Amino acid sequence: MKCFIPILIFGFMVPVLGQETPPNREMNNEVGIILSDMINGSLSFNYERALGKHISVGLIAGYKTEQGLIALSGLDTDFVKTGDISYSGTRFIPEFRYYLTEKGQGMLSGFYFGAYLKFINFTSDIDGIFISSEGENFDFLYKGNINVASLGLMVGYKLKISDRFNIDFLIAGPGASNYKFRLRNIIPPPDEFYDALNEALKEYSLFDLLNADLEFRDNKLNEKILLPEFRYGIKLSYAF
Repeated sequence: MKCFIPILIFGFMVPVLGQETPPNREMNNEVGIILSDMINGSLSFNYERALGKHISVGLIAGYKTEQGLIALSGLDTDFVKTGDISYSGTRFIPEFRYYLTEKGQGMLSGFYFGAYLKFINFTSDIDGIFISSEGENFDFLYKGNINVASLGLMVGYKLKISDRFNIDFLIAGPGASNYKFRLRNIIPPPDEFYDALNEALKEYSLFDLLNADLEFRDNKLNEKILLPEFRYGIKLSYAF
């Protein structure tokens, strides 16, 4: 199914790739689909509007399913064990771009740089087994919510492949993200679970790499951390 979607999109576009734009037809709008997001089970669409000879603004809206090639491994310590962590939700990314090449009759293209905001709301079920110091097993289940607000810069290149179609390469988009984690007890574990959970999070490869400090308690199931952000992607777009 994942392979079928890009093939279907390409099949619809082949007949019109060769069409020419009528002379002197001004094009200031563009819609597109983020092809690279499909790898991770996301479907994201983009709208871009030219505001002048060099400047444009845009908005990306997308939905992330629990499917995808990129998976987060679960916790696996002597006391806390979970399955792989999956998540789903929405994201919105407003963008501002400045193109180095002056706009002609068609849509803006060529090298660009700019800035973006990113807003994400993901949900996830976290379930597993807690093994107490006495060797007793306890099931646990949490409903997790992740809100992310990001600010960053970007540089890329938009390649014109016909009068109306472009391929947009977002080469780099470094920035910073504020993550807010919220957990809600569904099947609560004993109190000593939180010491084991916090120790497991310290050893978790992703948080250890980023030097993130998370600490949850029975009366403190919300946490915030500031992490680096990086964007990249490939988009196929249509100008009109």
